[in-house]
Amino acid sequence: MEKPEDPPLETWTESMVSNWLRSIGVKETNIKKLHEEEVDGRILCELSEEYLEKRIEMKSGPALLIIKKRDELVNSQKAHRQHLHKQTSGQNDHGASAIKSLDTTANMKEEHKEDFVPMVTTKRDSKLRPFDMKGVDFTYVKNSVLLPESGVVDFICPCHEYKSFAIAATLDRQRLQAKFAKEVLKFATGCMNVRTNGTIHFGVMDSRGDTGYVHGEIIGIPVKEKDVYYDALDYIERSFSSADRELVRLCIGEPQFVQVVCSNTNEELYVVEVDIKPSVSIVKNRVFSVSLPNFNEKANKVQLEKNTAFRRVGSKTEPVADLSDFYQHISFRDAQREEAESRNNFTSPELCQNLGKKLIMLITGGKKIMDKEKWHILVTNRFQEKDLQSIDFLLNMNIFCVFDFDPDSNVSGLCHEYNKHHAVNRHFMQNYKIPSGLSIREFESHLRLFDQISWIFCNGRNDFKGNEPPCDEKTWVKTKRTLLKDCVSLICKDILPKGTFQVIFLLTSPVDTPFLNTFYEFITDMEGHEDIICLAESEENFKKWQTFALGSCDMETVNSSSVVGMTMSQVNATLQQVQPTTTRTIKRLPIHVKGECFLDTREEEMRCSLEILSLNHCEETSPDVIESEKENIEQQFYHGGKVTWMNLWLADQKIVGEVIQRDAYNEVNSLVKDCLCWSLDRAPISCINMYHHPGSGGSTVARQVLWNNRRDLRCAVVKPSYSASVVSEDAIWLREYEENDSQKCLPVLLLFEDCDHEYLEDVKYELEVAVNTKKIARGTLCFILLSCRRSHNPEKMCKESPQHNISITHKLSETEKKQFSKKRQSLEKQFKPEFILTFVLMSEEFESHKIIEYVKQFVKHLLQGIDNKSVVTKLVKYVALLNTYVQNSFISQSHCEALLGLSIHLDRFRQHAFETSLSEQARLVLIHLRDEKTYIKLIRIIHPLIAKELLHQLLVDKQQQSDLALELLNNDVLFEHRFGKDQYMKFLRDLFMTRRRISKGDKMDTFFSPLIEHVREKECPDKAIELLKAAYKRFHEDAFFAQQLARLNYKHDRFEEAEQWAKTAVAKRPNNSYFLDTRGQVYRQWFTAKCKAMKQTEKTPENIVEM
Repeated sequence: MEKPEDPPLETWTESMVSNWLRSIGVKETNIKKLHEEEVDGRILCELSEEYLEKRIEMKSGPALLIIKKRDELVNSQKAHRQHLHKQTSGQNDHGASAIKSLDTTANMKEEHKEDFVPMVTTKRDSKLRPFDMKGVDFTYVKNSVLLPESGVVDFICPCHEYKSFAIAATLDRQRLQAKFAKEVLKFATGCMNVRTNGTIHFGVMDSRGDTGYVHGEIIGIPVKEKDVYYDALDYIERSFSSADRELVRLCIGEPQFVQVVCSNTNEELYVVEVDIKPSVSIVKNRVFSVSLPNFNEKANKVQLEKNTAFRRVGSKTEPVADLSDFYQHISFRDAQREEAESRNNFTSPELCQNLGKKLIMLITGGKKIMDKEKWHILVTNRFQEKDLQSIDFLLNMNIFCVFDFDPDSNVSGLCHEYNKHHAVNRHFMQNYKIPSGLSIREFESHLRLFDQISWIFCNGRNDFKGNEPPCDEKTWVKTKRTLLKDCVSLICKDILPKGTFQVIFLLTSPVDTPFLNTFYEFITDMEGHEDIICLAESEENFKKWQTFALGSCDMETVNSSSVVGMTMSQVNATLQQVQPTTTRTIKRLPIHVKGECFLDTREEEMRCSLEILSLNHCEETSPDVIESEKENIEQQFYHGGKVTWMNLWLADQKIVGEVIQRDAYNEVNSLVKDCLCWSLDRAPISCINMYHHPGSGGSTVARQVLWNNRRDLRCAVVKPSYSASVVSEDAIWLREYEENDSQKCLPVLLLFEDCDHEYLEDVKYELEVAVNTKKIARGTLCFILLSCRRSHNPEKMCKESPQHNISITHKLSETEKKQFSKKRQSLEKQFKPEFILTFVLMSEEFESHKIIEYVKQFVKHLLQGIDNKSVVTKLVKYVALLNTYVQNSFISQSHCEALLGLSIHLDRFRQHAFETSLSEQARLVLIHLRDEKTYIKLIRIIHPLIAKELLHQLLVDKQQQSDLALELLNNDVLFEHRFGKDQYMKFLRDLFMTRRRISKGDKMDTFFSPLIEHVREKECPDKAIELLKAAYKRFHEDAFFAQQLARLNYKHDRFEEAEQWAKTAVAKRPNNSYFLDTRGQVYRQWFTAKCKAMKQTEKTPENIVEM
C-alpha cells in the first residue's frame, strides 16, 4: 500500500497526529482524547495497544487499527530512508520503466553530461534564490555549489531538483521547449500531488557520471530568447485535462532567469528556475495526472506520453504506483498543507538591528572618533536628488579619490554638489598611467593627488567636450575594464599603503557590471575585504552586490561589512557624531581695515603650495577629539615630535600646559615688528633667517611667531615641493584675497622650513617681479620671508648678515634655564622620563660634559637584556645608521612592517600589532611621525644623539659600521618595498653619496659622505671602496657612484682604478662637466704623485718618459 510522503514521524506535532488519525478512520472522540494527552509523533512511536486500551480507555478495535497503521507508516518511512541512502548524488530524472525516455541525440548526450566544460577545483557554497522571488533581483556565481537536491521538508520549504540542461539549451526551439516542458511539468505534478512547494533549476549540475563537477554546482546555460521558455509552458494546455489546466497554471510560476556571474568571461549565462506553489485552496481534494510532451525523432514531431500521476519521493519524482491508495490519503495531505500554510502565515516581529552602531564601528574601526588622517576612497554610481542634500559627512571626510560611474555627476550629481564646497581634480582612468621616467612622488605631484580630491569618471562624462562618452556594460568591459584594473592597482600597490585607507561603496542606485568589477579589483589588490565597506539603502540593490561579492569572500564577511537599510540622511546624521570636525567651519582671515573675512574652502584647496594659518585654526575640532587626544598630542611633542598648530591651540586654550617660548622668539618677533614699520626706503620683500642647532627648538620658535602674528598678518607655511613660480602665484593671491585695493593689503608672512638658499632666492625673485608688475607703491611691505634652517654652526652663519639673522643654539639663558627647569618638573609628574627625553636633553643645554654621559648611560641602561640577533634590533640599527648620517631621515612604518614580516589583517589592530612586535627598547627610542602631505606613518630615532650612541653600543662581535651599511644596502625587503620607495631610496643614496657643506649649515666640508669618511678614516679605505662598489651595483650602475669611486681611489693613490672608474662615469654621461673634471683631477693627481716620487729617486730618461 502506498504511503504519503510525510516528514519523519518523530517530528510530527500533535495536530499532525490528529490529522493522520482522521485519515485512517479513527473516531473524533478518540482523536480528542489523544490530543488532550499531548500525543505527538515521538510519543506515537512509543504507544502500545495495551496503553491505548487501559489508559486512554479505547476499544480494542480502534487501538489495534492505530498500532497497525502506525507500524506500517514507520516501516514505510524506514524503507524510503534506506532507499535514499543507497542512492548516489547523481541526477534522478528517470520515471518508471514504463515511461519512455526522450529519444533524441540531445537526451543521450544529457545522460553523459557535458564533458567539454572545464573542471573547477575551488568550490564555494552558494545561497539559493529565495522562493517566489524575481530572478532579476538575484545572481549566482559560476562554479559555486548549491545545497543538494531535496525532498519534502515541511511543505512550505521548497524541495529542489537540478538539471544541467547544457546540451538541451542549444537545441532548436521546438526540441528545447519539449524538453523544458517535460521536466517542469513532471516535477510540478510530483510537487502538487504531495502538496509541497518546489523549485526546479536548469543550469545546475546533478553530477550523473564522471564529469569533474560536484552535485549542485552552478554552470549556467546560454539563453538567447527568454520567450522560448515562457512559451514552453503552453504545453500545460495539451498535457493536462481541461478541469486541471487552470489550476496547474496557478501553481506553476513563470520561469525566472538568474544571471550567473563569472569574473573570467564576458559570456552571459543564466540558471533558469521555475517555482511550484500548490496552495491548498487550489489543489484540495485533487490528484493531478499529466501527459508529458516528448519529441519523437522518427516522427519528427512532439508526441504526448501516457497520462501519469507523479509524486515526490525523496529527491526524485516518480510515478504513483497505487492510485487508489494514493487517493485515500489526499485529505491527510491537504490537512498537512493547510496547517503548514497557517503556521507560515504567522511571522514573529523581526528583531531591530542597531545599524547606527554597526555603521560607526565600521567607519571608525572601533574607535570613538574617526581618524582624521585616514584616507577614504568612495565608489559610487548615480545619486538620487534627495540624497544630494545629505552629504555633509562626505564634506568632513578625508577623501583621497572618488570612482564615479555617473556620467552626469559633474553637472547634476555628487561631483557637482561636492564641488560647491571643496575643490576637485577631474580625471579619467587613463590619467592614472604613469608616464615613463616619472617617479611615484613626481606622479603624485603631477596629479596633485594629496592636495585635492581626485574625481575619477569611470564611465565617461556627458558634459566633456573631448572623446569620453558613456558606454553600455558590454562595451565598458571590453574597453575600460583594463584601465580600471591598472588604476586601482596603482593606488593600492604604489600610492597608499595597506591600512592607511578605507574603500566605501555607496549603493545609491541599481548596480551594474562595471560597478561590481570595481569591487573585484579592490578586493584583489587589497588582498582582503577588511577595509571595504558597503552602504545601501535599498535591499534590492544590495542583493545583487552581495551575490557578486560572494564570489570573492564568504557570506558572513560580506554581511558584517555592510550596512543595509539606512537612508543617506540617516547615514549623514549618524556619522557626523563621530567626525573630528562636525560642522562646516569656515576659516577666517584678517583684513587691512582691521576686520575679518571668510576663507572659501575651495579657494584655499586650489592654493596647494601654501598651508594657510587662519584666525580660527583648530577651533573646528570636536570636544570628544580634544578630550581623547590631548595627552597623546602633548606627549608626542615632548618625545621629539614636531610642534603642531594643535599644540599651540591647546596651550592657548589652557587645555594643556604652555609651550615655552625661547629668547629667540622675542628676537624674531621684534624683527617682524620692525619690518612693519613704514619707511620710504622699505623694500616690498623682507627676509629673516633663523639658523638653529638640530633639536634646539628652532621650528617651534618659527611656528610660534606665525601663530602669534596671525591676527595682524596673513600667515602661511610654504610647501617646498612646489616650484617657486607656483608659490609666488599663491602668495600673491593670499595677499590680495578679499581685499579691495592691491595697494592696501596686509603683508604676508611666509615660513620656509629647511629650504635651500637657492630656492628661497627663486621665490623672492618671482615675488619681486609680481610686485613690480602690479606697481605697488614705494615703501609698502608686501611679504616677509622667514627662513628656518638647521645648522651645526648657527652663530657663524648669522655673522654674514647679523641684522636679519637669528641663531638658536642648545645653550640656554638664565631665564630659559628657569623656564625649562619648572617645565621639566611639571612634565616628570605627568610622563615617565624616557618619554620626554628630548625635552630633558634641551633642559641640560646639550652640554658635552653632561649630555654625552647622560645619553651614554641612558642607552646603556636601555640596551640591557636586548636580543642583538632579533629582527627588531636589526631595524633599530638600520634606523640609527640612517639618522646618524642623513639629516631628517626616516623609514616608513610600512617598510618596518615588511622587515618584521608582519601581516596585519585588521586596520583597527594595525598600530597595536606593530608596536607590540617591537621590543621594549625599540618602543622607547623610536618615534612615530606622519608625512604632513600623505599622512603615511614614519619611524625615526627620537634624537640624533641617541641614534649615534645606539649605533655605537649596538655594534658587537667586531661588527663595524661598514658591515651594517652593506647589510642595509643589500636588504631586498626594504629596497624592493613599494610604498614610500622614492623617499627610502633617496635616504639610502644620501647615506653613500651626499657630502656635508658649511654653506648648508654643516660643521665642515667633507670630500665624501659622512659615512664613507668615517669608514675610510676609522676602518680602512678598502672597506669604503667596497661599500661604494656595492652601491654602484645596487643603484643600477649609477654614473655618480662611478665618479665617487674615481675620487676615492685617487685620494688613496690608486690611480689606475681611479682612471677606470672615471672613464666609466664619462662613458655613461659624456657631456657631464663634473665627470670630465673628475677625470682631469685623476690625471692631475696622478701626475703630481709621480713628480713627488721622482724627487726621491734618481732622474733617468726612462723615468721621465714614463712620467
